[in-house]
Amino acid sequence: MSEKRHGIEDLTSFAMDVIHHAGEKALNYYGKGQRKIKFDEGLVTAAELQLTDLFQNQLHERFPEHHLFKDTFDSQDYSHEGRRYLWIFDPLDGVANFQAGIPIWGTSLALIENFWPVFGVFYMPATGDLFYAQAGQQAFWGNKEIRISPLDTINDESLLLTYSRFHVQYTCSFPGKVRALGCTAAHICYVAMGRADAAVIANESFQDLAAARVIIESAGGRICKFDGSDFHLNDYLDGQRIDGHLIVSPPDIFSQIKDSIQRIS
Repeated sequence: MSEKRHGIEDLTSFAMDVIHHAGEKALNYYGKGQRKIKFDEGLVTAAELQLTDLFQNQLHERFPEHHLFKDTFDSQDYSHEGRRYLWIFDPLDGVANFQAGIPIWGTSLALIENFWPVFGVFYMPATGDLFYAQAGQQAFWGNKEIRISPLDTINDESLLLTYSRFHVQYTCSFPGKVRALGCTAAHICYVAMGRADAAVIANESFQDLAAARVIIESAGGRICKFDGSDFHLNDYLDGQRIDGHLIVSPPDIFSQIKDSIQRIS
């Protein structure tokens, strides 16, 4: 079928169907890591491979002319018609939680068109939470519209989400609660819905952030570098890891978050 006959409804319908299907498959592996080892890499690898194969097969069947991001992407492959679309599928975010039976993990899917984001979806099968946004429009949690926290000052009830090694690399005077929940996309979505005030993220890639980037920006937040400059995710389409750490927050409290954490030399 010619791509000209497909609109945003077809694309989003496909995304919702396939991410729910992938979530069902992921639950077959969830919490089944070997108890005698800290991290069951074999289980995680098997799950990721099956979920990726599932998505590839579904994409090829529905939109055979579309691209799929695979660790890197050559921009010379872009062209008009169907080949202007690039799908970014991340089978598992929060793999340590996933293999251990902790429900904060999920699957993400994003679509970009000639380098511009179209939409992003993040689904947490163990909890049933679905976060979604079309670029430049409202973000949703299920059927409910979400928005970043309206507060313009952090306090002792504020919540900062971080990555696992944060306490080794930073000293912190943040006045509220600091938590590491083990899933970057979930952290970003919790900021997008106002449950958390900000997040510090590190060691991510284009694939990790493609969907969550759309959701947080649609909810009124931003991902930026520690110096306050804009973060451009497309700079990492070549597959390289993202250098430096990033802050996810409402624009009004970025400076307060930045000033409350100091990198250890």
